[in-house]
Amino acid sequence: MTIAGEPPAGAGHASDADVAMPALPTALRTVYADDQLAVVDKPAGLMVHDSALARGETDFAAHRLRAQFGRQVFLVHRLDRATSGCLLLAFDRDSASALGRALMAGAVEKGYLAVCRGWPADTAFTVDHALDGGPGKPVKKPAVTHFARLATTELALPSAGFDTSRYALLRASPVSGRFRQIRRHLKHLSHHLVGDTSHGDGRHNRQFRVLGIHRMLLHAQTLAFPHPFDGRAMRVTAPVDAEFARAMALFADGAAAVDAAAAGHDVAGDGR
Repeated sequence: MTIAGEPPAGAGHASDADVAMPALPTALRTVYADDQLAVVDKPAGLMVHDSALARGETDFAAHRLRAQFGRQVFLVHRLDRATSGCLLLAFDRDSASALGRALMAGAVEKGYLAVCRGWPADTAFTVDHALDGGPGKPVKKPAVTHFARLATTELALPSAGFDTSRYALLRASPVSGRFRQIRRHLKHLSHHLVGDTSHGDGRHNRQFRVLGIHRMLLHAQTLAFPHPFDGRAMRVTAPVDAEFARAMALFADGAAAVDAAAAGHDVAGDGR
């Protein structure tokens, strides 16, 4: 859990003159909000908060959200910089603690949309493959992701000696939350995530860039969790952006499949 605006433990305190604060861009779209929490739609390309991977970046979702809501925010989980979609935050420590416990207990369900190279053989499959914690964290821990194949397409794009290239639209439901878990599990299967410059296949990434699709095709579409105030079941959905929608249009039944994947009693946002 991360508190937006607080320095890491042991960090020194810098004055305003020492820190170059960026001009805050547009607010993140609010999918749902109440007195205890909010779910926002993080755009692809925006880092959630400062970290060793920031490499000089100055624009973070945590900074934007603190200014957007005008209060301290507690980030309940993270999304990779290149991933878009549902990001859950709390407005007080008690709510953040309750949501954190729900997350650790497996009571928070995350549903992602992903486009991968190739056609997985099964319509539903599970990857149970241990992963390390990323740079500087070599110890491997259990990691499980459930996948469902929503749609397939074959495009007239030559690749690896073939006249066409095959792609699949997937729904990914991670049980654990390891570093870049979905991306690395797809690499483990050799069904690389399209647009992933770290774990993907450069040939297919280039094919999609020619089509005008430059982003990594991973979107946190749905988030379901018990409300920390009264325990009621919450389910929220973040729509895909224009570039992801362009990729979905390559699948004849992509839009219908995505609607089915998001089926449920979604909570309407308040438009903030």
